[in-house]
Amino acid sequence: MSYLAVKVKPSAREDKIEALSNTSYKVWVTAKAEKGKANQAVIKLLAKHLKVKKSQLRFVAGLKSREKVIELT
Repeated sequence: MSYLAVKVKPSAREDKIEALSNTSYKVWVTAKAEKGKANQAVIKLLAKHLKVKKSQLRFVAGLKSREKVIELT
């Protein structure tokens, strides 16, 4: 089990990820930050990038913040 520090930029022009370190990422998503749409997009994009299932990622902190902590199981 490990933790990822993620800084999210919702309503971006494109979906992309920048790895700042092994456990720190900057994520841009086109989804708006309403009704959890941006959070779902972050999980989907991170799962694809890390080559894991979406169910292996869950929010630990920052659900309503741009700075999030995500647990990878």
